[in-house]
Amino acid sequence: MASHKLSLDIPDTLNDCVFPVVDRSVYIDEIPVSCPQLQINVPGFSYSRLIDNVAPNFNSNFTACDLGVQSELCGKEYNALPDGIYVIKWSVSPNDIIYVEYNHLRITQALLKVRSLLCELDLSTCAPQAQVHAQMNKLTEIRQFLDAAKAKVENCRQAKQGLALYKYAMSMLDKMNCKLCN
Repeated sequence: MASHKLSLDIPDTLNDCVFPVVDRSVYIDEIPVSCPQLQINVPGFSYSRLIDNVAPNFNSNFTACDLGVQSELCGKEYNALPDGIYVIKWSVSPNDIIYVEYNHLRITQALLKVRSLLCELDLSTCAPQAQVHAQMNKLTEIRQFLDAAKAKVENCRQAKQGLALYKYAMSMLDKMNCKLCN
């Protein structure tokens, strides 16, 4: 029997106040799409936020207000969203049968720290000195730990191990930040 093929993209972003989600589903023309539901569970919350103003083929940037993390000054100030595991579920009727669910490890704060540390490096258009080269290698290693953390959470469904790798990468970033600032 023919059915819709639901799929979402949740891209990484360097914008700390938005959570982008793109519907990449394939909808069958012969089957009407009804009752679309997008649910997003933010790290640290025990419930999912139902986003009721989305339609098939949406491309949306959700803010802290949209996700229930911020309740004051919505539309005037945009609070940063936390890094961590977001659980996203997209469904259409019958919602208990036609759905997809994703675990997404948001690493925006980590990526912003990596970029900040890259800005502080004394780089030129020639081969770097040994100390700078070592710092570049360390940042590359940290980025690989972040990629591994995402893979563990998003592909391997090993949330605890992924979060442990993320926290390790963040501790490495914090140690680097202290060395570069002194």
